[in-house]
Amino acid sequence: MIEIITSDALAGVTHGFFTRKGGASSGIFAGLNCGTGSSDLAEVVAINRARVVQAMGATRIETVHQVHSADVVTLTGPLDGPAPRADGMVTATPGLLLGVLTADCQPVLFQDPRAGVIGAAHAGWRGTKDGILEAVLDAMEALGARRADTVAVIGPTISQAAYEVGPEFVESFIDDDRETARFFINGQGDRALFDLPGYALWRLRATGLGHAEWTRHCTYRDPERFYSYRRTTHHKEADYGRLMSCIRL
Repeated sequence: MIEIITSDALAGVTHGFFTRKGGASSGIFAGLNCGTGSSDLAEVVAINRARVVQAMGATRIETVHQVHSADVVTLTGPLDGPAPRADGMVTATPGLLLGVLTADCQPVLFQDPRAGVIGAAHAGWRGTKDGILEAVLDAMEALGARRADTVAVIGPTISQAAYEVGPEFVESFIDDDRETARFFINGQGDRALFDLPGYALWRLRATGLGHAEWTRHCTYRDPERFYSYRRTTHHKEADYGRLMSCIRL
């Protein structure tokens, strides 16, 4: 049985943060692996993605070649040809299903219900730091959205308790903005623990956004429901699955 996490804040649109439950993949990918970049069987990944599309009442899903950037694509129709290299998508076209793939990074879904504009972002630490969330909001505004009317929801992502980083990582943030020190707490030795969703919410709220929230699901801590790149690395597994999050008008 497919499991879909939704948010009341996005009640005006069809959306979902899919867990790994209800898929056709097996082995280390067991469940709903939607990552075409994984080493899972391509035909099985296609089955999983088709299940997502069906659950969302669509005919296809639009995804980009995610590269941890602040680049956003505006869609007026289905993507044609090779997937563009980007980490955000926006549209005001009804029926287009926007999807992002994650496995610890943040899937962020956006909606301005008044303007009829939606967006989706793949927001890891680098993309968030470089401005992918603000770039999605800018692109939505170009389609008629207003910050004050826009809602953003962060889906399952790695939580602070599981996100250990080194001193150079911490310094790179604090050197840019000393206020970011609030998103780090002490770990073992010289290590620190980084609050990625807290940092993203801070960035979002600073834009004058109408509402921003996190579903409070940790990908690392719940292996039965979520894939996690970091957990896979710690367990020395060969590869990992990718979760799909999507939204459509």
